[in-house]
Amino acid sequence: MPTEHTRIAVLGAGFGGIGLTIKLREAGFDDIVVLERADDLGGTWQANTYPGCACDVPSQLYSFSFAPNPEWSRTYGKQPEILDYLRTVAERHDVLRHLRLGSELLDARWDDENSLWRIETSRGELTADYFISAAGVFAEAKFPSLPGLDTFAGRAFHSLHWDHDHDLTGERVAVIGTGASAVQFVPEIQPKVEALTVFQRSAPWIVPRLDRPTLGVERLLLRQIPLAQKAVRGTWYTLIEGFGLVGFVDNRFRHPYELLGRIQLRRQIRDPRLRAKVTPDYMIGCKRAIFSDAYLPALDQDNVDVVTDGIAEVRPHSIITRAGAEIPVDTMIFGTGFTSIPTAFDRIVGRDGVSIAQLYHQRPQTYLGAAVAGFPNFFCTLGPFGAAGNQSAIFMLESQIAYIVDALTTLRARGEHRVEVRAQVQDDFVEEMRRRSADTVWLTGGCESYYTTPDGGNAGLYPNWSFEYRRRTKRFDIESYEVSA
Repeated sequence: MPTEHTRIAVLGAGFGGIGLTIKLREAGFDDIVVLERADDLGGTWQANTYPGCACDVPSQLYSFSFAPNPEWSRTYGKQPEILDYLRTVAERHDVLRHLRLGSELLDARWDDENSLWRIETSRGELTADYFISAAGVFAEAKFPSLPGLDTFAGRAFHSLHWDHDHDLTGERVAVIGTGASAVQFVPEIQPKVEALTVFQRSAPWIVPRLDRPTLGVERLLLRQIPLAQKAVRGTWYTLIEGFGLVGFVDNRFRHPYELLGRIQLRRQIRDPRLRAKVTPDYMIGCKRAIFSDAYLPALDQDNVDVVTDGIAEVRPHSIITRAGAEIPVDTMIFGTGFTSIPTAFDRIVGRDGVSIAQLYHQRPQTYLGAAVAGFPNFFCTLGPFGAAGNQSAIFMLESQIAYIVDALTTLRARGEHRVEVRAQVQDDFVEEMRRRSADTVWLTGGCESYYTTPDGGNAGLYPNWSFEYRRRTKRFDIESYEVSA
């Protein structure tokens, strides 16, 4: 039986995979297979179901520009509503027939002799002329290495794998980590538990979220006047884009933002000792600032304690801090974030027998976050230096989708088949990113985060304005690539 062949194979059925499929179809490409390891579409919004899970970008901006939704129920969409939006968009644009759900990538290798990709999945094998990774970075849990963790006799789980069958009511709960997920679920579980201990390595900057339900008259206005929705989207874009002033222009612009955070702290934390504990000791923007109106008040409750001493050991029914205190624990919840390099990247092997993961471990490297030298007929979304610290990921995604679709359209028009970014072009781009990153708050703000590599470099944020990135990706610059029939 011959191996199935497709023109284009797409990895991942989140925002990236769905958007790519829609725009590829609009450009006249119909022979597309979308590989998704989960049993449903949605990517991170299918995988993360913890209490309070929501977006930290306003929904009018965290949505496709070509599929506006006037019906968002509140400023910041929650996980079920975002997932429903993605399902609706996929159904409306006939994406579902391209999906291969439950198809985990096991291996993808470039066959140089035949100029195609050989792909093995949990549901079988196929070959593809072009392979595009739209795999997200918030779908694989990162766990801390804690002495004695394997001896813990209670329940332990990561926010990504929330145990909805486990009742936390009346329990003594330890939350490890204070990232964006923890900031969302801590206020949800605090009223239920007997005691909540939050283990904080470094305090996050918390700024006002100002979330609220949208009024019926607002939704009516957005339905009836499309320009109004564009205006709202444009306003949010401008406000969020402005944070680039702190990120990569001059960190002195941070002071108004830090003032907002300090006012929030003063207003929401009564206890001065607790306030001192949760006051960040680094510049805002050095790591991801978090929008929340509920987290700090939750910490200031009688059944909550914030521990900054660090964990020395986990015992069957308790945690021992480095200061020697023993804290009884029934359930541990890890809010420790996600792996920076998805497992799938270990399984994508290019022309020289090197995987994407091996390249990224050497140093973050792509061209425009969308192509990788040594990987012919391969494109990706939100690769290193294709994500912005000051803009909605959807804006960057749409820029990359347009670039990739233009690339394939250009190749089709020219009768070319093989394409690979020139190594020197990629090296020059990476060097430009390194140079532009040198004085950014991400590297000079006094913290460690997933924004940075172990040696203190930029882990992959684009150190310039998102509108400048869109200009660079507006057309496929074929002169930057080696192409052939």
